[in-house]
Amino acid sequence: MKTILLTITLALTTFLLNAQTSTEITSKGTSITVTVPIKSTSGKVIFGLHDETTFMKQPLVGLSSEIKDGMANVTFTNVSPGNYGIIVLHDKNDNKRMDFEPNGMPKEAFGVSNNIMIMGPPQWSDAKFEVTNTPIEMEIRL
Repeated sequence: MKTILLTITLALTTFLLNAQTSTEITSKGTSITVTVPIKSTSGKVIFGLHDETTFMKQPLVGLSSEIKDGMANVTFTNVSPGNYGIIVLHDKNDNKRMDFEPNGMPKEAFGVSNNIMIMGPPQWSDAKFEVTNTPIEMEIRL
């Protein structure tokens, strides 16, 4: 159990520390619009777009959103066709990192593409989705 919690802690902390680094994937591609329904108005929501090699590490593109009218929204643009996964974190105190309880459990909500229910760190095989030349709209629950 401690190994799982440590893995989640390290992976999400790395993700959050680097989530504000936004890099363009290509100059031509499609868009992925992500909406997160959220009841809280505190903090921001941080989004990371990953491929298989960056999943649970530094994202290819990191974006953040204010919470307005119970929603947080971002659009990843110029995304090349391929397989991707998205990790989302509600950064309640806006410190740009995930906070944890003394026992290692996350204090802040997080979610991944495909809305899988997880006990432990998210897995690439559960979170991946295919991007073609058609724009994608998705909702991720925390």
